[in-house]
Amino acid sequence: MSPTFSPVSLGGVGKATVNTTSGSPSVNNNARAGKTIYEFNGSGSITVGTAGYAEIAVIAGGGGGGVGNITSGGGAGGVLYETSAFLPAGNLTVAVGAGGTNSSTGNNGGPGNQGTSSYIWKYYAVGGGGGSGREGSGIIGGVGPRSGGSGGGAYNFSGGGPAGSGTPGQGYAGSNMNGGGGGGAGGTPNDRNGGPEITLNITGSAVNYAGGGAGEAGSGNASNVGRGGNISGSGGAGRVIVVIG
Repeated sequence: MSPTFSPVSLGGVGKATVNTTSGSPSVNNNARAGKTIYEFNGSGSITVGTAGYAEIAVIAGGGGGGVGNITSGGGAGGVLYETSAFLPAGNLTVAVGAGGTNSSTGNNGGPGNQGTSSYIWKYYAVGGGGGSGREGSGIIGGVGPRSGGSGGGAYNFSGGGPAGSGTPGQGYAGSNMNGGGGGGAGGTPNDRNGGPEITLNITGSAVNYAGGGAGEAGSGNASNVGRGGNISGSGGAGRVIVVIG
């Protein structure tokens, strides 16, 4: 998935400046020469002194995995990456989405819950879709997966629905294989394995984010931020990163 690129305005708008923050983001002035990196692990705000452009990454919470036999992995949280995002002057809300939990509805479990979206100002990343669950002790119709930043995997025995879809530009659909993997921000899943992560260098080094969750007997992803939940597991929380300078 190619990052979204916003060109600098020809009207002479320069780089944004920051006066204060809330929510205790980590602040790093050393990882990238001439730049200040604000990394929000929880919700807060950032007060822009001079309107202008900044580099941002917005990662939503991943979806929870389905519960039950031969259920599916949750979709990764959506990832929005902008090299030149315009930020207006003033106090801007930063929301960091939580990962979706699994579910225990029905006799043999249900679908995972969708992850929560993350945002700064108008820049939103959509929470990952929950993996499909299965109800009842027999092989009967499953509970459909949820769509999101990346879609949850399918449960396709007798009456089960297709995999959840992904949000264009932020994540990919889940696997339609029975007990399939959840979609990742970096690509579609391989059968029951979770979809791949996306790698960003925004913090000064290569970091993987938002891989899809594993379906039945599949493999998940190592990244925690925005990760889709493996079967019966919760999704990973999101993150918001703002680079000034």
